[in-house]
Amino acid sequence: MSLPPGFLDELRTRTSLSQVVGRKVMWDTHKSNQGKGDMWAPCPFHQEKSASFHVDDRKGFYYCFGCHAKGDAISFVRETENVEFMEAIKILAAEAGMPVPERDPQAQVKADRRTQLVEVMEMAVAFYRLQLKTGAGGAARAYLDKRGLSEATREKFGIGLAPDGWQALWEHLRGKGVAEELIMAAGLGKASSKGGKPYDVFRNRIMFPIRDARDRCIAFGGRAMDPSDTAKYLNSPETELFDKGRNLYNHGPARAAAGKGQPLIVAEGYMDVIALVEAGFGAAVAPLGTAVTEMQLQLLWRISQEPVVALDGDTAGVRAAYRVIDLALPLLESGKSLRFALMPEGKDPDDLIRAEGAGGVRKVLDAAIPMVRLLWQRETEGKVFDSPERKAALDKVLRERIMQIKDPSLRSHYGEDIKQLRWGLFRQRPAKRTSGGWGKTAWNAPKPPSASAKASLLVSAGEQAQEQLREAVILAALLSTPQLVDEFEPQLELMPCSDAVHRDLRDCLLRSLGQAPAEVRRLAEAAIGGQALETLYSARHVAITPCVRNPGNADLARMTVAEELAKLEAHRRQTLGIAEGVEDLQGDLADESVTWRLGQAAEARSSAQRAQQEDSADYVTAANGVQLDAEELQRSRTLFESLDATRGGKPRKSH
Repeated sequence: MSLPPGFLDELRTRTSLSQVVGRKVMWDTHKSNQGKGDMWAPCPFHQEKSASFHVDDRKGFYYCFGCHAKGDAISFVRETENVEFMEAIKILAAEAGMPVPERDPQAQVKADRRTQLVEVMEMAVAFYRLQLKTGAGGAARAYLDKRGLSEATREKFGIGLAPDGWQALWEHLRGKGVAEELIMAAGLGKASSKGGKPYDVFRNRIMFPIRDARDRCIAFGGRAMDPSDTAKYLNSPETELFDKGRNLYNHGPARAAAGKGQPLIVAEGYMDVIALVEAGFGAAVAPLGTAVTEMQLQLLWRISQEPVVALDGDTAGVRAAYRVIDLALPLLESGKSLRFALMPEGKDPDDLIRAEGAGGVRKVLDAAIPMVRLLWQRETEGKVFDSPERKAALDKVLRERIMQIKDPSLRSHYGEDIKQLRWGLFRQRPAKRTSGGWGKTAWNAPKPPSASAKASLLVSAGEQAQEQLREAVILAALLSTPQLVDEFEPQLELMPCSDAVHRDLRDCLLRSLGQAPAEVRRLAEAAIGGQALETLYSARHVAITPCVRNPGNADLARMTVAEELAKLEAHRRQTLGIAEGVEDLQGDLADESVTWRLGQAAEARSSAQRAQQEDSADYVTAANGVQLDAEELQRSRTLFESLDATRGGKPRKSH
């Protein structure tokens, strides 16, 4: 079966040889360097113990120094799976998500045509390079000198000049015997709309050849010499050779430099790439006149596990970085990520190199931030979160972003980092001014214990045990029905846990938003240990809780958690009220209102104790298999309404 030209090239580009080979071998971790795509293992084709089988993942070839077996991904699948060529193609194409084309009888003809088009492009490269050296290229040479591009650099990148004429290249190629149809198919000529002679696509522009990974010229980028030109940069149109979303500028040389340990840098344009390469950063690439595409991301990850996206330090550059985040989130995997290095405001890499040299760029690259930090910056920068509604809106947006990550482990780590950043933002307190001025320290006399501190002293050991049991029921109920954590997140986050185990379990539940129940259970065991988790569930007050005995019953769990949170909060507010009253009695504010308030707080505490006794009877009934009824649901609603009234807010809508 004949395949269309270019299909095998794309298949090899989209296939990771190390992943294909990794299914058949055990890598030598001491000898291999995964970051560079330099992998070693015992050869799968002959019996040996030493790691003599080498895989160069970036070049896509393997070689055994023992039996001398060599080839690419296709030949490896053929040999190890004992299949024919086309069967190997189908296996690899399925893994790469590429449909295998139907039989194409003209495949060889098309392959010959692509070869012809490449030859036409190379003829154009030679023509443009020659034009730069003529008298007509004086202005272009002066511009390149001003930008710091030496003669050697121009030769290295094949930079040339398209003359300021309508048919200069057209006439040159026709004089060489190139068919008109091939010039048009290569994207070098356009048909006249008025029926006249075709004309050149590029005129009066500095020309940058765009080459594929095999160093074949497939397109051009042209920089206008006329400041009034409507398009400062112009790329070749898409052709049989060129798909701008599937190629990178400087792809081949960057892949080789990254294989030698240099960081892969994604810049914005040709001049940035050339400046970076000449400054010693050989593994620099750029997208081709468009935003980074999914295919380009996959190409980048084939070269390096963590490319550094270095964009201009202006608003457009930051917006481009944000677009890359949206594209990359669903594609992230373990070992595939991005870092972002934003240039100083108003500068691109080329500007920075000319101003500060390679050291200035290296400093910016060393300060590159992981993608999670830029994601956080995008959603929080310039915004004020001074209300529950704004905080909830931020939580919703971030949760939606993180849920795009398909890898559960990576998604969990992103959630944990976001949680820490969120904690820091919402827990910030304004600086206090002292006699020494802002930021200076001054001695302050020790302050007397606060009301909240005194409140903790007024809580008896029995009451502490009751609080601990309520916390245990809340945590066990949410662990049994983790989909409710999102619903109770604000109350759960503010719950002051009575011991370290409860605190660690609460934090684990908050970090595990959106995870499957089995994954949440696993994370909980990792957070507090299997023994502590078993102890939590075996506590009598927890074991007889109906929603714990019936895991997954969301309505039952919701009612239990709501009621326990309300009682816990009410009890703590009552204790705090007593402490504040005692503090007032000890000061100068003692009057009848304070005495009345203490009486009310004492009555409230008695009511809370009676409620605890009722709880015991309720849980005994539940232990006998009788579920909580509508009367208990109403009591939960009443407690919530009283709690809201205590807070001065409106009664909330019950579930």
